[in-house]
Amino acid sequence: MKKLTIALLLLVSCCLFCSQISGEQANEENLIINDEQLNFSKHKVTFIELGADKCIPCKAMQPVMREIAQEYKGTIQVVFYDVWKTPKYAKDYGIRMIPTQVFIDKNGDEIFRHVGFYAKNDIIKMLKEKRIL
Repeated sequence: MKKLTIALLLLVSCCLFCSQISGEQANEENLIINDEQLNFSKHKVTFIELGADKCIPCKAMQPVMREIAQEYKGTIQVVFYDVWKTPKYAKDYGIRMIPTQVFIDKNGDEIFRHVGFYAKNDIIKMLKEKRIL
């Protein structure tokens, strides 16, 4: 049983490690990483995830961000800022805990904020309640 548990932990760790995004921008998924020149006006909403590559709950958010970026390309711009690598973003957005999700409308105004893991279905529900989707 112990060997099976260790093997499963290694497998999960490997999957999480292999699924990390690299590079400054992943255009094919509309997922932007560390872009200081955001243009909010091109999308109905910008979903900004403030977290860290090495934070476990933040890693759990990455598949959610990728799915939303793919499914709502042109409507939702998805941005990830690693606040451990670039602390300025934590200060700019007033972040106290990670992960934190900030949603900005096309005028650059914050419309919603959430702290902690935020499930895709809950994000979509909130965006529908706000009449964005």
